[in-house]
Amino acid sequence: MYTRGHNPSTRTFPESRLSRPSLARLITLAAAVAGVAAFAAAGLPLPFLFGPMTGCLIAALAGARLQGFGQVSVAARTILGVAVGASITPAVVGQLPQMAASVALVPVYIAIIGLIGVPFFRRVCGFEAVTAYYCAMPGGSQDMIIFGTEAGGNPRILSLIHATRVLIIVTVAPILLVQVYGQTLGNPIGAPALDLPPGELAVMAAAALIGWKGGERLGLFGASILGPMIVATALSLGGLLHARPPAEAILAAQFFIGTGIGVHYVGITFAELRRVIAAGAAFVLILAAIAAVFAWVATGLGLAPAVEAFLAFAPGGQAEMTVLAIVAGADLGFVVAHHLTRIVLVIAGAPVMARLFRTKASTPRG
Repeated sequence: MYTRGHNPSTRTFPESRLSRPSLARLITLAAAVAGVAAFAAAGLPLPFLFGPMTGCLIAALAGARLQGFGQVSVAARTILGVAVGASITPAVVGQLPQMAASVALVPVYIAIIGLIGVPFFRRVCGFEAVTAYYCAMPGGSQDMIIFGTEAGGNPRILSLIHATRVLIIVTVAPILLVQVYGQTLGNPIGAPALDLPPGELAVMAAAALIGWKGGERLGLFGASILGPMIVATALSLGGLLHARPPAEAILAAQFFIGTGIGVHYVGITFAELRRVIAAGAAFVLILAAIAAVFAWVATGLGLAPAVEAFLAFAPGGQAEMTVLAIVAGADLGFVVAHHLTRIVLVIAGAPVMARLFRTKASTPRG
């Protein structure tokens, strides 16, 4: 049975116990960079997120002392919030009436995943309530790990479950697009920082900082993500923000978030690793079945072409599915609208569920 408490063996080493605290961070950095290099060389997906996680996991299993990067890792989360908020453009909002029927399926999709996923993780896998809920929710992997950890869930289980989910889906989806749907995946992607106006970058930085610190002052749950997301959404809809953060910023965010997750692996066992990854792989099969049903319904009702329906309901990361939509030449607005609806609904529900879990935990049992 997995429980929520933080065992001393799962903590990173505090600076007072290290004769050279900087050495622990250097070891962590080296492990993270090695993970990125290995994932990139092998052509694996999301090397800047899963590479550091894997590198730190291997280092932790080898008994290395790891230490996170503190506020740098927290600041990296703000980039994700700005990325989601900047994606909510007037054009996307303007397309909502035409795709309203299909988008209306998303809340039902999320509800069914929760109704099946939470009992699966609780009763079959033995996770406690908070961890089970955030493992089941198909939000962004980084977001669910961060929110779940803040709500009191087990960060190692959360990171392994979501890493397994995204890794399998992002690996299999391109194969299906080519082999089943006949797509070529040849369209160019990405906008480097040098291609964006300095003023646009300044607006993004301001949205990140104001949203983050303003959210903290207001006591906003998950302020480092939700605050920037709210501010960036307002700026995007107001015509003051016209692009998502540059590729370099997204990669940096993934690196520090992946490293921050990786340090939670200190004290992990091979038995735990095997059991949690098996649970994650089994859950991917459940998700795939649910997603296939909804994509079939959307296509059958004439709400979307087959490729768009597949990408819209594939439960991978929003950024990764957006990239696949671009390279596949799919209707980007359609795919982004569905994934943003899914992620925004899940993220918006995270503080509500966190308060509910806290209320239940504090209620005395008769």
